[in-house]
Order: sequence, then structure tokens, then C-alpha cells
Amino acid sequence: MLKQRTLKSLTRAVGVGIHSGQKVEMTLRPAAPDTGIVFRRIDLNTPVDIPVRASTVCDTRMATTVSPGGDPGAPRVQTIEHLLSACAGLGLDNLYVDINADEVPILDGSAASYVFLLQSAGIQLQDAPKRFLRVKKTVEVRQGEGKRLMWARLEPFHGYTLSFQIEFDNPAVAATGQQFTFDMGSGQYKKQIARARTFGMTKDIELMRSRGLTLGGAMDNAIVVDDYRVLNADGLRYDDEFVKHKILDAIGDMHVAGHPLLGAYTSFKGGHALNNQLLRALLADEANYEIVSFEDEREAPQGFAALAPAW
Repeated sequence: MLKQRTLKSLTRAVGVGIHSGQKVEMTLRPAAPDTGIVFRRIDLNTPVDIPVRASTVCDTRMATTVSPGGDPGAPRVQTIEHLLSACAGLGLDNLYVDINADEVPILDGSAASYVFLLQSAGIQLQDAPKRFLRVKKTVEVRQGEGKRLMWARLEPFHGYTLSFQIEFDNPAVAATGQQFTFDMGSGQYKKQIARARTFGMTKDIELMRSRGLTLGGAMDNAIVVDDYRVLNADGLRYDDEFVKHKILDAIGDMHVAGHPLLGAYTSFKGGHALNNQLLRALLADEANYEIVSFEDEREAPQGFAALAPAW
């Protein structure tokens, strides 16, 4: 049987929120089968649990944010996508995340630090079947027209692949790879995707900070690009780091579904908002998907039964 996974022991992270600029302390704890991933705001007088579901996403501006029932006025946790991406990359199904602020710490701007933390705690197989959300019908969402067009699509596929194409009006970004396809069954998440960092343009930073965004952003947790070049002294970690970070984000945003996906994801210039719209469109009709498990691991897509090796 292909089994669910949680942590063997708890682990902690301390950092700053990239948007809030606040110091954040977070504890990742094992959870029972079928719990899913649940954030718990422990800084409130009465702790509030926020299960990660497509329906609990309350904001997608610059990050993915969840709150109880998706209520925008309720306690929230924002910028969850990098941690969720690491969970998806390691096949983690069940996890409690105790957090004392409203934003997940950005750490180095990628998912690599979370992969290290999770693997340091150890991955525990659980005596319950791993449940996948299998795409049965093609679902697509589109936004804008002409040069403003962006879209995202999920199609049936025995496995899980993600293909992304970016298009930025910036010479430094345009000089890098604009398209990448990643197979989640390849076992290469840590090597090919996890280290890709979030990025921003200097021309946008002042505007975003005036809106209370990127207050914790810095060269050590993001790629910063001016009109012509990457400003980070160490340059890029991948020749195509920009598009790979968009795939990293998409993996996290799709993990909001509550189950790992079986399907082919494709996006052109999409982002957090379009990803959540795509998930909601998929889940709006039960004919679009089914929940499946594999009593015989050999029937699962190749690579899905293997535990990722420790660092």
C-alpha cells in the first residue's frame, strides 16, 4: 500500500515574513492520518486552526493566504506556498504548523530550507492509504487578452507534471530560460526546483512597500533585478531560476487542494490567483476529479512510492 506521510519528530524555524517584516517562530509537528496540513495561530488568546484547502484561501495578492473558511476578516496565515511546495516535494500529507504571527518565514526565499528542516525531523510512513486527487477532465482558466493574456490548465495524466512559461518585460529575466517542465515522479525536486528563490524588480519595490508588502525582503531572501541585471552578488542558482521559482510556487499552490495531484499542470504567465481559480474550477464539478489510492505500490506512477533520500 502507498502510505500517507508525516514527520517523525517536531522541528522549528525562526525568520522574518517577507511582506510583514515581522519576526516569526514556527513549529512543525507530526499529525495523525487524514489530518492534512493545518496551521495553528498560537499567538492569539484562543489559538485558531486553519486547515489548508482550496476553500480556505482568502487572498492571493503576491502570496497565498489562508483563513478559517476563507473569511478575509478572520485570523490568517500568508505566504504559505514555499512550505507547502516542500511538503509536496517530500510527499508529506499530514502536518501541524504552530505559528506566532500571520506570515510564514521566508528564510532564504526558496523551499530548500524547508526541505532541510522537514528531512531533519524525519519522514514517517503512516498506516493509512495515501489519497491522491486525480484529474479526470481537462479544466482551464484564462484571464486577459492579447499581451495581458494568462492561463492555467489541468489535464488527465498518470503522474504529476508541471510546465510553466514566463514572459517579463525585463532584459535580465528574458536572458534566462523562459520555459520549464518538471516531473514530480523524477525524484529531482530538491536538485532542480527547491533552491529557486522568489524575485522582484527594483522599480516595483517602492510601490509594494507603500502598500505594506515586501517589508522583510532583502538580498539574502530574494533575487533582486533592476532594468538590466541581477543585483545579487552571487548571481543565480539556476540558469532558469525565475521560471523554476514559478513552478515551485505552483507546486505549493496546487498542494492547497488537500491531496497530492495526479495530472498535468500547464501555465502561461500565471500566478497565485490563477492557480487558486484553477483549483476551485476543478473542484466545482465532481465529474472533473476523483480521490484514489494505491493498494499495490506498483500501480502508482513511477517514483511516487520512493522516500526522498535525506540530505
